[in-house]
Amino acid sequence: MANNTKILLFHVEPSKSRQIESICRTLHIQTVNVKRSSYGQSLGYLAGISGFNRRNLPYNGPEFPSEMLVFCGMDSDLVDTFLDAYKNASIPPIGLKAILTSHNIFWTAESLYKELLKENTSFHP
Repeated sequence: MANNTKILLFHVEPSKSRQIESICRTLHIQTVNVKRSSYGQSLGYLAGISGFNRRNLPYNGPEFPSEMLVFCGMDSDLVDTFLDAYKNASIPPIGLKAILTSHNIFWTAESLYKELLKENTSFHP
């Protein structure tokens, strides 16, 4: 069975990224550190889902000011297990998190980031 569970990491600080990768190895989840140059790609492409092709649009925007995680191919139990392990490892929190859905799979990383930022700001004014 192909394991398509992965977490996309955006602008995650290197030591935190290593801790996340360690948790993910235990849970058999792949991690993908997405480079800034790929922020204009669709989330489906970044998640490695077949049928999503690379766009020939370079991203020239700024680095995201805060970190973001996107959970791909993970059910809510696995997401919860990961988040529990994350918390137990005392890793500083990442404010922006999303689950890849049929709705946002076509979005670019940049669009999702802006949307999460908007939601986050409305929850925490």
